[in-house]
Amino acid sequence: MDNDNDSATEASDRSPDVRGERAPVRSTDRSFAAAPYAARAGMLFVDPDPHYPLEPVVDVSGVTVDRLRYEEEQGYYNELYLLAPVGYFVVAFDQTILQANLVGAEMLGIARANPREHRLRTFVSPAYLSDFDHFFSSAINSSTPIQCRLQLGHGAGELVQVTLLASADGSGQACRVVVERAEGKLAALERSEERFRRIVHSAEEGIWEIDAESVTTFVNPKMAAMLGYSIEEMLDLPLVDFMDAEGRKILERNIARRQQGIAERHEFKFLRKDGHDVWTTMATNPIFDASGVYLGALALVTDITDRKASTELIWQQANFDQLTGLPNRHMFMDRLSQETRKADRNAAFLALLFIDLDHFKEVNDHYGHAVGDTVLVEAARRIAACVRSTDTLARLGGDEFTVILAGLDHVGSVERIAQAMIAALSQAFEFGGQRIFISASIGIALYPPDARDLDELVARADQAMYSSKNGGRNRFSYFTPDLQEAARARQNMGADMRAAIKAQQFEIVYQPIISLHSGAVYKAEALLRWRHPTRGLLGPAEFIPFAESNGLIVEIGDWVFREAARQAHAWQATIDPSFQVSVNKSPVQFRRDADMYEGWFAYLEELGLPRQSIVIEITESILMQGADQVLERLKHYRAMGLQVALDDFGTGYSSLSHLKRFDIDYVKIDQSFVSQLETDQGDLALCEAIIVMAHKLGLKVVAEGVETQGQRQLLLDAGCDYAQGYVFAHPMPAAEFEVMARESIKKIGG
Repeated sequence: MDNDNDSATEASDRSPDVRGERAPVRSTDRSFAAAPYAARAGMLFVDPDPHYPLEPVVDVSGVTVDRLRYEEEQGYYNELYLLAPVGYFVVAFDQTILQANLVGAEMLGIARANPREHRLRTFVSPAYLSDFDHFFSSAINSSTPIQCRLQLGHGAGELVQVTLLASADGSGQACRVVVERAEGKLAALERSEERFRRIVHSAEEGIWEIDAESVTTFVNPKMAAMLGYSIEEMLDLPLVDFMDAEGRKILERNIARRQQGIAERHEFKFLRKDGHDVWTTMATNPIFDASGVYLGALALVTDITDRKASTELIWQQANFDQLTGLPNRHMFMDRLSQETRKADRNAAFLALLFIDLDHFKEVNDHYGHAVGDTVLVEAARRIAACVRSTDTLARLGGDEFTVILAGLDHVGSVERIAQAMIAALSQAFEFGGQRIFISASIGIALYPPDARDLDELVARADQAMYSSKNGGRNRFSYFTPDLQEAARARQNMGADMRAAIKAQQFEIVYQPIISLHSGAVYKAEALLRWRHPTRGLLGPAEFIPFAESNGLIVEIGDWVFREAARQAHAWQATIDPSFQVSVNKSPVQFRRDADMYEGWFAYLEELGLPRQSIVIEITESILMQGADQVLERLKHYRAMGLQVALDDFGTGYSSLSHLKRFDIDYVKIDQSFVSQLETDQGDLALCEAIIVMAHKLGLKVVAEGVETQGQRQLLLDAGCDYAQGYVFAHPMPAAEFEVMARESIKKIGG
């Protein structure tokens, strides 16, 4: 035979990475069809390796080696040689067969499960026993392969001409024997290749191979049919051509894992040639060459589109109302559980609204259930228009709806939403020339004040709804009597505030913003106060929530802006020409004062005040409420020349992305971080990081709530630009502020 020594030569080039461990599959040939020794469809084809020092699992005296080592060796043997196209044996020095691969066991007609019942010499044809004995005695003393040609007898009596190749394994107890039929290695390979082709081409799973650049190098017929292509159409196309944008992101994330030799199995969506989605489960294994270079990957792909659709339908029916498309009771309770856990983590509250349509039974009785269903769908649409996209609206059944309001600033927001729902549902429903009128009764329960148990919370919102029914319908009620009384107090407060605007009872005090480097005061924050005729001077926390809930904040905010602009103009003449005044804007005011821009612009022109003299302070919660709307509003501020400060920085979400995306000039570090600077290294590190980050982005930093000289020094050392807090001064009237500011400038020789 011309290729008798091929096995030994090639085998010596393919030793494993780590002995006893499952190394990544390796292949020396990128062609699927021409590589019978590569890993395919979970199978491993390799040349036998006579030089690998595999130790025997049993010594010649029959003493069993440590079980764990045996399992390691057996696993490694199966991985490397089980499916080799030639016979492969591990033989003890007494010629007991210790291990045999599939082809070897078939040659001799023995069972692989217990090969030690046989000695290799008993299968040698009698005419060749002398040759075999000489060959074997030479092999057990040789570290290089010894070759011999002879006849082996099959268990069924068949004689087979073979070539043996053997050498000691280095353990001093066994040798390894490779057996090739006389037909030669090439014929064995061709027979193995043909068998492999039949398996691959008739497989019920898709087989897909890509190279290191994620370009398709092989697909079997099943894979091509799965995606609606011919095999030729898929070859040489990048994997991304069969994916949507989400799939491409997943591919990019997983490339590094495959290159590290990590096999994966997960669900994945591909795009068919006709544009339809194909959902699959895909098991992916990386392929490496003998030197460990990543060559690509091989995947087994199973179409689960029908199963996925069935599962999705079952899930949809189990969680959503078929009429309105809203979450049903099951999904509602799941969402409620999630939102209450968030509230617990954030020490926040949420409101549960239980909504029942008044007189809906009469609609069904008079107009029929088809019209009634149409009314329900339209009612769901109107309720949804009153809440945010992050809130949960569900239909519990019949004419009952629930809404989960989470992440609210104060109770007044709940009332505003409830009133909007009542107003929307009291409008006529017009169908086929008919005008149908209904209304809604709403019950409100708060978590956690009213109940911590979810079922109890729902029951209490339901009870509050019946309180609204009993009170005359078309209204809302709280479960807690104290909250109901507070709601009435807010309504009274609204009347008082309208009177206060006319009587000019509001006034502004100013808190200095100090330059930490010079100590001078060139900035101030305008803070609103209400000098109530009977209750005295009220801080913003005592009336701003009421102003926001009844919409008066817009009118009050317009007055604050104009008064601050007037004061800034005066101080530019008496303190410094670049003096700035900061004005706070609430989320409600930010959403609803668009019509006032032109008036502000005209007023600044009338004063002759440079527009950058006013800094609009917004909280991070505003940036969370519809990015497109916020971007548009900030563009208007920029067009007016106003500057923007982000207040309470670090207390919301996605702060870094906000600084990059929105037009911000100043960052104000929230006082919750500043208060513990002297005792909490974590807060100090956070402040330092915020300052460095803001400066990198070209922003100035203001620290709020500075109350000690130690805090001031730490902020100065960290590079903070400005600070405000009681260590410098409390908020004060304009005249007192002017004296302090002028004195601060004199101290630095200004």
